[in-house]
Amino acid sequence: MTVMESISARTDTCASAPKAHPRPEGQDRYTISEVVAHSGLTAHTLRWYERIGLMPHVDRSHTGQRRFSNRDLDWLAFVGKLRLTGMPVADMVRYAELLREGDQTFAERQELLEATRRDVKTRIAELQGTLAVLDFKIDFYGGARAASEGV
Repeated sequence: MTVMESISARTDTCASAPKAHPRPEGQDRYTISEVVAHSGLTAHTLRWYERIGLMPHVDRSHTGQRRFSNRDLDWLAFVGKLRLTGMPVADMVRYAELLREGDQTFAERQELLEATRRDVKTRIAELQGTLAVLDFKIDFYGGARAASEGV
């Protein structure tokens, strides 16, 4: 692995500045139930993510049990952020595939994220307009109630 690949893999899986992990690097082998407790995702969802290629790199113990790492926790945090954006699962899987293909896919990954950002900004603008309508109505009813009570 080149230095750039190492930097890319480390920084591309984080949702933001990495938060402290439950265990230090090197001792970071989590069972699926520990990841469920940490992430809030269900075991079914974690297995599904693995099946569809969103998390194909999960290690296994000698008995075949999944063993997640701190890197996996970071990736799940990032995927959670992508889910909050409304990004379709197919696009998340595509992003994961591009990541695995290496540095030559930087431009494609950037475009995928930029498209998602445009969608998020559009939704934020729509929500701000909705909030303005709600604020207007709340103010209207507050003023109407005060007038009817003779305040």
